[in-house]
Amino acid sequence: MTDPVRLAKRLAEQLGCSRREAELYIEGGWVTVDGELVEVPFIKVRPEQRVELQAGAIAKEITPVTLLLHKPAGQVIDADVDSTRRVLQTSEHWSDDPSRNEALQRHLLQQNLLLPLDADASGLTVFSQQREVIRLLTSTRDKLEQEYVVDVSGEAEENGLALLAKGIGHRGKILPKAKVSWQSENRLRLVIKEPAPGEVRLLCEAIGLTVLACKRIRIGRLSMAKLPAGQWRFAGEHERF
Repeated sequence: MTDPVRLAKRLAEQLGCSRREAELYIEGGWVTVDGELVEVPFIKVRPEQRVELQAGAIAKEITPVTLLLHKPAGQVIDADVDSTRRVLQTSEHWSDDPSRNEALQRHLLQQNLLLPLDADASGLTVFSQQREVIRLLTSTRDKLEQEYVVDVSGEAEENGLALLAKGIGHRGKILPKAKVSWQSENRLRLVIKEPAPGEVRLLCEAIGLTVLACKRIRIGRLSMAKLPAGQWRFAGEHERF
C-alpha cells in the first residue's frame, strides 16, 4: 500500500507545478478533497482520495490581515494559539462585514492578540498578522486613545470626574488621566490612553463608583460600530488606528 502524502505534494505532482504554487492554491480555498474544501497544505491524503482544483483557481499569496472581534464579557482570550483558534472561527465571521472579504483559514493562522481586554470586559478586540499594526499597537511611546462605555452604581464623589481628568491616586498607585463624562444616570463615557489591566475599574472605584459592565468601543480612530457580540470582521483596507 502507498502511504498517505501531504496534500501540497499530491497536488503539485498532479498539476505538474511547484510545491509552493500548490500551497497557494490550497490556502486560497481552491482545492477540494473528495468534494470537501481543504485549506491546509500539510494535511495528508490517501491515494484513493480525489483531489481537485476548482475552475478559475489563482495561485497568489494571501495578504496578511487585521481582524476586529466583539469580545463578549466573561470570555477569556489568551495570547496562545489554541485560545486564538477558539475565538476566531470562519463560522463567526460577521455576515455584514463591509470589507466583503471571504474568510479563509490562512486569515486565522498566526494571529497576534493586541491590547487584550480584561475577562469581565466586552468590546473591541484586535488580532493582526500585519507587522505595521503589531508595531503600532505594541509601541510604548505612542499610546492610542481607547474609549469605553461603563455602567456603574453608587454615587460619585463631588468633582470626581474633574479629579479623573487631572490624575488621581487609588490603592497606592497613581492612575492615568482620563476624560470622563456622564452618558446617562448610570453610564459613563471614559476615554483613556491604553489602560493597564484593571485600571478602568480602579478609576471608577477611586471616585466611589462600582463597575457593573465595561465595554471598549474604540481604539484610536477605529470604532467597533455595529459588530455583533462574539463575531469578527476584517479591518478595511483604508481603516487606520
